Amino acid sequence: MSAAAYRPEIDGLRAIAVLSVVLYHFGMPGIPGGFVGVDIFFVISGFLIGGILWSDLRETGRIRLARFYLRRLRRLAPAYFAMAAATLVIGWLILLPFEYREFGKSLIAATVYLSNIHFYREAGYFDSASEEKPLLHTWSLAVEEQFYIVLPFLLLALARWRPTLPLILAVLAALSLAACLWLTPRSPTAAFYLFPFRAWELLAGVLLAIAGQERGWRFALHPALSWAGLAMILASITLIRAEGFPGWQALLPVAGTLLILGNGRDTNPVNRALMHPAPVFIGLISYSLYLWHWPVFVLSSYWRDGYSGPIEAAFWLSLAFALSILSWRYVERPVRQTQGGTRALVSGTALASLTLLAVGLLLWRGDGLPTRFAPELRTHIAASGDFNQDWSRCTIPATGPLAGVETCPIGPDGPPQVLIWGDSHLRAMKEGLEAAAFAANRPALILWHAGCPPLFDVAKTETAATPAQDAACTRANQIIRSGLAQIESLHTLLLIGRWSYYAEGQGVGLDAHNRITLTPEPGSLLPQGPQHTLFNAALTRTLAELAPQFPQIHILRQPPEVPEYDSRAVARALVHGRMSPDDTTRLTVPRATALARAAHAEAPLMALAQSGAIILIDPWQRLCDARTCGVMQAGQAFYFDNNHLTNRAAIALSDLFAPVFEAPQ
Repeated sequence: MSAAAYRPEIDGLRAIAVLSVVLYHFGMPGIPGGFVGVDIFFVISGFLIGGILWSDLRETGRIRLARFYLRRLRRLAPAYFAMAAATLVIGWLILLPFEYREFGKSLIAATVYLSNIHFYREAGYFDSASEEKPLLHTWSLAVEEQFYIVLPFLLLALARWRPTLPLILAVLAALSLAACLWLTPRSPTAAFYLFPFRAWELLAGVLLAIAGQERGWRFALHPALSWAGLAMILASITLIRAEGFPGWQALLPVAGTLLILGNGRDTNPVNRALMHPAPVFIGLISYSLYLWHWPVFVLSSYWRDGYSGPIEAAFWLSLAFALSILSWRYVERPVRQTQGGTRALVSGTALASLTLLAVGLLLWRGDGLPTRFAPELRTHIAASGDFNQDWSRCTIPATGPLAGVETCPIGPDGPPQVLIWGDSHLRAMKEGLEAAAFAANRPALILWHAGCPPLFDVAKTETAATPAQDAACTRANQIIRSGLAQIESLHTLLLIGRWSYYAEGQGVGLDAHNRITLTPEPGSLLPQGPQHTLFNAALTRTLAELAPQFPQIHILRQPPEVPEYDSRAVARALVHGRMSPDDTTRLTVPRATALARAAHAEAPLMALAQSGAIILIDPWQRLCDARTCGVMQAGQAFYFDNNHLTNRAAIALSDLFAPVFEAPQ
């Protein structure tokens, strides 16, 4: 059978893959593993592309690269450009500046087939939720494009050893799989996004295609194989969970896909069902459906602030299908069926790519074009993008007292005299701290770890973190504990943290669902009672241990939490007309309520301050009056979310840190 012979059951398999992904994203219950549709696509791509390239190599002894890449352009580029342009226009209308700026960066990455690397590098504690990235789905397209680049040149480079080439590819696939299995528990984000750790899935399809051609398979072995393959795929879709993926779990959909592909020409109920016109049609539009469904979902749910129910979700899903059919009918198919026009195809692709790159750069360097919105709406818009700091001076030393811990110097160069240790609240105050350090001409060192209390002898388990991140917090604090005494230049300490979070064990208001549990380290003899009691004891012990090295210990009183405020949510509500500019209910909290929330955490702080053991830095005087505490100060929003301040606020409050950077007496 020719490598190019059409196999309708593959389009039926594509239908399963794309529907599992699309329905998973639109919240269809009962398919927690719908994302494995991407893995099915990877195997299919490897099988088809590997078959084309291997057939070319067998018949001619070479690979006609120009013809191969022209076919890829016809197949992939037009629909991508149409989707990207439409998303760009809708984004102009509804995305906030910081979101539009990030969209510009992702547009650049997607256009040059590097979006998988971009989204891997972007993933982090304060990264936007995946549901807010209209081009996130292009990560898998980037993996496939990287495969299209690597595989032809790899085959050409090894063509002289063609008899052993399949063995070499099998070894590479095994190494990729082993690396994926090893890396997944250590860095699941890298294993998920990056090509070397997904290459084995594509190579599995390549090896099946090569085996079929070399052995003259009819791809009709036994009905049991198709049944087993379907069972594996359905089990993957219904049973696999995101945690721990890809890893060993990805073996199930990959194996299931290989079984169906390897037996796709057999006459059995599974294959007949896959060849039915309905799944075949969905398979034919699968590329366009994959391209369009995610921006439709992201932008519609963003604009609507979530769907009102399944009926609305079904409406937007129907729109995604309609756009996909139109894209396939009027964009994909006409370009693919055009035999000539090579020069127009290449020049058009180059022009469209350069245009998207230029627009993406404009959005990125233009901060998302904030002048799109009326001046009275820009206060909270500005706050929503005012949480990124310059951490370019940070390093992770490989040796020395703080080896393995990210260290961030601020202020003038020189041996650090002030240590500032804390969590994401320290990150939020960084710009103000740096201004104070330069004003006093005192070198300082920042050590911060999101969601990690600056305390000794306790471990934390947090719902907003992975087990690996929890363990990294404990490990970093242990290194800090043993390393600080070796840095003789330090004489002043400032601790910054979300103290009420650690004392109460959960967030408040919009982040009340976040939970954190502190537990004593084995042998610490810290109390096992209520968490605020453990927090009190751990804080007291930590300060007592550090006091001999640091004659001056300062602690920042946590800014009052404003439970229902989030700058992004408020800015969106204002821009999209869901909130009046005169509505301040989300922007304030009664002072008594804020004090009650902070009471358990502040009891030890106030006692230590009264005894002279610490110097308490109090921002409440700038953020509250006698009755309320609020987001708005001097006409500007000082909060990023319900507990973190913006860079603007940190700089406005920088004078509070002047005592920290005074020369020791």
